[in-house]
Amino acid sequence: MRNTDRTAAGTGDRGAPGAPEAARVAAGLGGLLGPLRRAVLRATRNAEGLPDLPEAQIELLRALSSSPEGLSPGAAAARVRVAPSTVSNLVRAMSAARLVERVRPEHDQRTVVLTASQEALHLLERYDRASTAALTRVVEELSDTDRAALHQALPALDRLVTALETGDGTRPESISPRSGREDPVGRDPEHRL
Repeated sequence: MRNTDRTAAGTGDRGAPGAPEAARVAAGLGGLLGPLRRAVLRATRNAEGLPDLPEAQIELLRALSSSPEGLSPGAAAARVRVAPSTVSNLVRAMSAARLVERVRPEHDQRTVVLTASQEALHLLERYDRASTAALTRVVEELSDTDRAALHQALPALDRLVTALETGDGTRPESISPRSGREDPVGRDPEHRL
């Protein structure tokens, strides 16, 4: 049993027996989300022999791929919620790897717009395909009870993402709310690997 299992059940260090249920659930989620995301990313990379891109680069590529017209460096920083200097460093490395293109719009040659290269878009498609395949393989191996529990949890997890994104006041306005979607884990590219 993982520590998060004991915590969620109220028997671990973080979830003392008298702690409110919300705190126990939060502690359990907090303990699982990082390892889950890393495990999915590792399985995805291994399945397709994909390059070991840092998660920050993948997030920036997701933001750029969802804006075909491109984003200014400042808008990209706001979208992925990092400092502009971080975007500059990411773009420098990603431009050298031919993943990001810097384009000067015809209407204003003084500015730069960042776009994902065709190579990057192809790479993201491969990540998505491999991620879906890896998750499908593992979910199929789970018990019917576990699969049903995961399926039932999806709308609540979707609402949790929305609450976290809107609760801190930093959610980019160009991203539409996630709640109310028919498929809560649908194919929203910004919330996948």
